[in-house]
Amino acid sequence: MGSMTRPRITQSVHAALVGARSLVLVASVTVAAACLPPIAHAHEYWLAPSRYDGIPGAPVSIAAVAGTGFRGERKPWSPNHGVRFAVRATKVLDLSAAAAAGELEWVRFSPSDHGGALLAFESDFTPITLDPERFDRYLRDEGLNDALAVRLAASRRLGAAVPGRERYRRCAKAWLTGDIERRATVPFGLPFEIVPLVAPGSGSTLPIRVLAQGRPVAGVLVKAWRTRLEPSGMPTDPSARDSSVVCWRGTTDARGEAVLDVRTAGEWLVSAVTMVPSSDRAIADWESTWASLTFERR
Repeated sequence: MGSMTRPRITQSVHAALVGARSLVLVASVTVAAACLPPIAHAHEYWLAPSRYDGIPGAPVSIAAVAGTGFRGERKPWSPNHGVRFAVRATKVLDLSAAAAAGELEWVRFSPSDHGGALLAFESDFTPITLDPERFDRYLRDEGLNDALAVRLAASRRLGAAVPGRERYRRCAKAWLTGDIERRATVPFGLPFEIVPLVAPGSGSTLPIRVLAQGRPVAGVLVKAWRTRLEPSGMPTDPSARDSSVVCWRGTTDARGEAVLDVRTAGEWLVSAVTMVPSSDRAIADWESTWASLTFERR
């Protein structure tokens, strides 16, 4: 990702911060354009800017939201939980320096040009244990078939199902619209990330590549949700709006790529998850990493 510059609250800083508070959070694809019911137990996590238009000098409030159906509650910023929180604009800035613990508004950021800005957040791991039936259902719903096969084989061997001991982390990105495409399309260097191959929202389709540790990953289930914008063009309140359904889903091809149908105007959330055996078996048997990307299509 390159070196990060800690922002100073001055007018001279490119893409300056104008305030600080806190809250933190393809194409081998046969698209099912028909919308599908949301999964009640799978919680998405995304960055939620107060606006996506990226107007120079216009403050943008940045928050993070967890929930289902693109509806959820803002989550407070936790300096002990966040590994990285940054923005790529005219330069890469470390936004965590301006975020205050416990606040639901993580920071305010003001773009300095029309080039656009890519926000990125990475969390550390959080452990969780689910009962066997619920965990196996979650694996099926998220297309985590390798992990499911290992668990089912272990259950047959033991003669009993075992709880799902997992630890999970989040890798969330958001694109503030601009005309310098490479700010959106260059990988940020997150452990698991959805990389748009064109500026998100600039066309009726969005080609993406899914990377794990910088390498393309085949066979990853990718989902997308859409919700309306306010008449003013601003995003709606995530906690007040109706839940939406999955409006697109597909699987990455051998190059880790997929092409999403995003022709409908609104705010979009794209999400994917990967799961591998845990590197710390004392804490969990499995570790998952969730990636998301939010943007607007006008």
